[in-house]
Amino acid sequence: MAKKNMIERERKKRQCLVIKYGKKRTEIKESIKASTSFQEKLAFYGKFQTLPRNSFPSRLRNRCWMTGRSRGYYRSFGISRHVLREMAHSCLLPGVTKSSW
Repeated sequence: MAKKNMIERERKKRQCLVIKYGKKRTEIKESIKASTSFQEKLAFYGKFQTLPRNSFPSRLRNRCWMTGRSRGYYRSFGISRHVLREMAHSCLLPGVTKSSW
């Protein structure tokens, strides 16, 4: 189980910052692409850098929704490898079987 403060910090990044500044980020990106002169691009890059660092989507970390574990995360299920194994053995994941050969 991950620490509660790490889970809350990640939730705060996702809800408050990334969603809040998402529209503004796309507008600045579009204006950078549309600008023709180098000076305009520099001005837009300056606006881009005024946004908070944690508002970048690349700074988010995928976490297991059950345990909050950040490593060994399976995107298709949204859970970590430990929980995936337990749920597969309990037949809670349809179509997932233990391999044997």
